[in-house]
Amino acid sequence: MGLFLLDHGAGNVQSIANSLTSLGYSDFKWIKNAQDFSALDAISDTPSALIFPGQGAFHTAIQCLHANGLFDPLQRYLDSGRPFFGICVGMQVLFASSAECPGIQDRFDDTDKAVPHMGWNSVECIDTSDPAATEGVSATSHYYFVHSYCAKYDPSAAASEWAHSTTQYGQEVFMSTVRRGNIFGTQFHTEKSGSAGLNILKTWIEQSLAGRNFVPPSSSPRLPRPPKQKDAFTKRIIACMDISFVTKGDQYDVREKVVPSNLPSDGSTAVKTAGEVRNLGKPVALAEKYYTSGADELCLLNITSFRNSPLHDQPMLAVVRVAAQKVFVPLTIGGGIKDTVDPDGTKHSAVEVAGLYFRAGADKVSIGSEAVHAVEKLRAANGTGDGTSAIETISNTYGSQAIVVSIDPKRVYVDPATYEGPYRDELVYGKDDGPEGERGRAWWYQCTVSGGREARPVSAVELAKGAQKLGAGEILLNSIDRDGTGLGFDHDLVRMIKGAVSIPVVASSGAGSKEHFVDVFQSTNVESALAAGIFHREEVRLEDVKTAMREAGFNTRVA
Repeated sequence: MGLFLLDHGAGNVQSIANSLTSLGYSDFKWIKNAQDFSALDAISDTPSALIFPGQGAFHTAIQCLHANGLFDPLQRYLDSGRPFFGICVGMQVLFASSAECPGIQDRFDDTDKAVPHMGWNSVECIDTSDPAATEGVSATSHYYFVHSYCAKYDPSAAASEWAHSTTQYGQEVFMSTVRRGNIFGTQFHTEKSGSAGLNILKTWIEQSLAGRNFVPPSSSPRLPRPPKQKDAFTKRIIACMDISFVTKGDQYDVREKVVPSNLPSDGSTAVKTAGEVRNLGKPVALAEKYYTSGADELCLLNITSFRNSPLHDQPMLAVVRVAAQKVFVPLTIGGGIKDTVDPDGTKHSAVEVAGLYFRAGADKVSIGSEAVHAVEKLRAANGTGDGTSAIETISNTYGSQAIVVSIDPKRVYVDPATYEGPYRDELVYGKDDGPEGERGRAWWYQCTVSGGREARPVSAVELAKGAQKLGAGEILLNSIDRDGTGLGFDHDLVRMIKGAVSIPVVASSGAGSKEHFVDVFQSTNVESALAAGIFHREEVRLEDVKTAMREAGFNTRVA
């Protein structure tokens, strides 16, 4: 069999390999250098096909292709007319590798929506008259996108001849798949789009290895596709696990918040937590369960320190490798993404640590305390980054979509009549019909580090803005006051941060019912919401949350 997978040397290529294995194509061959391309070129007696799974930053992908001697052989392969499948950056590289594809990559307008375009959206094929020409793309499915740049759909432009399908995000319509001859590309990640994405891979591979004939350009006219009143972009539900390694192997505990029965009499949501640890099973099995139950993403947070273990021996890497073989939606990894030193003195940069997780199968990494210190440093430098922070180095190498900043704020109550501090413009005022303990009071949100144990002189708004400036592509917004209470998300906090940044925000902390997810989506314009304990304990089922969202009128992915 002549199925080949191009490894350009950066980003998560393991996930596409896992997808091929799950589909029964484990005997594919890697192409990592020009010599490997020679083996592909030597095949003449059987059909061959090449997949380019491009994750990461476009400029990094181009640099890696040149550095590894892959750019020119790739261009020759494209010119040969043999089957090629480019995914995300792999599709965008077509615009740099093929003179026949003169598409222009434009950045999305972030004045009316978050950028990157991160999440699940629908796809509409240009020509649906021939089912075989759809390449398995379905108008009734949702696919996972994560990108800031796109090829806008313009029927009058030459690039529109490549248009195979389009997607709408906000009021912008772009080419979500391209097809010409035996070249096919998807802007979305098939390997992260669940069963719908796997079906596209399976369809394309079967047709390619059966011996595709050269596909002539579609004769269908390229008609205008004006944006509809509303796009099909969905709200995301993220299942999170706080993993604590307690024995050798892959066993883990999940640390849960213990809510006392005697909540503060003043009506505030601040509660004390106990360090109870409850064993809830193995992480990979639970991750697979969440995936099959319809989670749109999974977040694995390592809460165990392994200062005496070399980086390559970190148990979390093993968990990611195995989980990525079972889960075909995005994986975010948090904990320990920073500059580290092995016991033998070997130093590893944050971007190197992140790279290991990406190569293991992670899609995004989350940074917490390190981000607070980076923004403090940014403030001291009058808003100019020096390029050395973990946010900057990871973003520059892998793209902003690969870096999530986790914010752990807590309320600081002040007297609104007398407070003249630096965060007066960020004060939230208690409502007259709100909890009794909040009436007549005001507060701002102060950031913490070290798992909430240390407060820093940085506000949540300041951290969110600084993180975006340094290159973060998403904010994971927690709330120390709401965590574990089951009282619902802090809508005031969510609205404040959403208004401060133009990147996607994940609401976290406080969910206690399926209605709380609907409430936060109705009351704020947040893109996604996360929960941990209520899913672990099965107090709330993912399926029921999705049902409640659909009944409330929100675009919702069906697994």
